[in-house]
Amino acid sequence: MIHDFTTARTGRRPLRHRCLSSGPISNALIRVTRLHVMQARQLFRAVGLHPGHELLLMHLWDTGPQRQADLAVVFDTDSAAMTRTVQRLERAGFVRRRPDPNDGRATLVETTAAGNGLRRSVEQLWAQLEAITTARMTPAQQKTLLEGLEQVEHNLTAGHGSREHEPIRSQDDRAGGN
Repeated sequence: MIHDFTTARTGRRPLRHRCLSSGPISNALIRVTRLHVMQARQLFRAVGLHPGHELLLMHLWDTGPQRQADLAVVFDTDSAAMTRTVQRLERAGFVRRRPDPNDGRATLVETTAAGNGLRRSVEQLWAQLEAITTARMTPAQQKTLLEGLEQVEHNLTAGHGSREHEPIRSQDDRAGGN
């Protein structure tokens, strides 16, 4: 069954084509991802960040300075895209690059005082984005959604989407040792 949602921002209904009925989950994921990015853009704009930049900063806050090439691997992007992201954050004064003292060919990326000063705001905005995303969902619905999304991620990462493959175990199952 295809649900007939309207987008909150425009009040218009999303595209509904008969060919999309063969992939309602994929269609819903595309629509939800687009709306989530739009909401993130609106929230993080207040602190001078673009969507995704907060993730890089959070990673650097957790890990400390990282090689730029390693960041590209962690974020599953190419080196050119990571260079553009780092340059944009560097121009904003949130990160700096410096030579890796252990490898003169490599560059380390680290947060600046200004970047570190964003930490509390970014954490609050991230929590706000989560609250907006899960509004009016019960804890059980949130858990079910998270488990479903984890399975989708597993399917896509593994390169398959067939139901004949064994589902991944939930976080609760993994934590409980079941």
